[in-house]
Amino acid sequence: MRRRILAVAAGAALAISMAACSGEGAGGGGDTGGNQPGDLTIGVSMPTQTSERWIADGNAVKEKLQAKGYKVDLQYAGDDIPTQSQQVDQMITQGADVLIIAAIDGTALSSQLQAAADAKIPVIAYDRLIRDSPNVNFYVSFDNYKVGVAQANALLVGLGLQNKDGSKGTATGPFNIELFAGSLDDNNAHFFFSGAMDTLKPFIDAGTLKVKSGQTKIEQIAILRWQQETAQKRMEDLLTSSYNDGSKVDGVLSPYDGISRGIITALQNAGYGSGAKKLPVVTGQDAEIASVKLINDGVQSSTIFKDTRLLAEQAVIAGEAFLEDKEPQANDTKTYNNGVKVVPSFLLPVQTVYKDDIKPILVDSGYWTAEEVAAGQAKS
Repeated sequence: MRRRILAVAAGAALAISMAACSGEGAGGGGDTGGNQPGDLTIGVSMPTQTSERWIADGNAVKEKLQAKGYKVDLQYAGDDIPTQSQQVDQMITQGADVLIIAAIDGTALSSQLQAAADAKIPVIAYDRLIRDSPNVNFYVSFDNYKVGVAQANALLVGLGLQNKDGSKGTATGPFNIELFAGSLDDNNAHFFFSGAMDTLKPFIDAGTLKVKSGQTKIEQIAILRWQQETAQKRMEDLLTSSYNDGSKVDGVLSPYDGISRGIITALQNAGYGSGAKKLPVVTGQDAEIASVKLINDGVQSSTIFKDTRLLAEQAVIAGEAFLEDKEPQANDTKTYNNGVKVVPSFLLPVQTVYKDDIKPILVDSGYWTAEEVAAGQAKS
């Protein structure tokens, strides 16, 4: 049996965690005995600090674990695969009791996960599925296919082809659109793309939507490491190569707010947003504060909100279950095959945020304040 948590402390903490998620969560209950939470260390590996989303995730996981008395080793890898591999190796050799990992490259940690398995350290994949390893014990994420569906629907709503309730809109098109996807080494990017393309394909097939560049394959539209600057360069190239005949871009499917801001910068530099040349509809994801301000200002059309507070909570609940020698409660045991096995998962819902949703969804929930939205910057 692995090291366990004191019964009263773990039971109370787990009850609080599950109550915070409407009575459902990844963990189980039961009596435990053994080590105090303060004797246990959770290793938390996050990919980067260049995205405010990952900073928020890391802080949320750390704060929730520390509030329950655990020691936390939180490290960011700076979007560098060897650095993350080294950090995870170090967590294992220093005796972490559970690992929570948001991988930079979902295929690059096989040896680290084998070392964790040999040391009987459970591994929780956080938001990004770790692939090609039998040693991923659990996965906490959002329904990533539905994220893609929501992004595509937001594009259709912005163009007027569809109403928010899913009914048919008044616009008829045709509209010129361009497509962007995330980093190919991130498993989520493929789910986002699949959900979006399954939704947009009937409109593309009917000629209502036209991808003027002809670039519709994920390999053609992917943005390595989700970088804003790379997205800006690609949008600039698209404008030069496909829109030099006086035609206009009407909409852009963007999978992430940072990519969206790069796209918008390229469009604004090309004269969009001034005079009669209005900005295209641009989607997004993660409700980053800079993009929330752009939505509030009518520049970006929408974003998909994934409440990372709830995701962090599920990671903590799953971690506690493992520390109690229990299997975390999954709500999906079919979808996420990592190439070796189907990884039991707990998936959370997402929300689409347009301008009129900022207050009820983001401000009233305490995710951002009205002041932060107005400034486009999080308070330190």
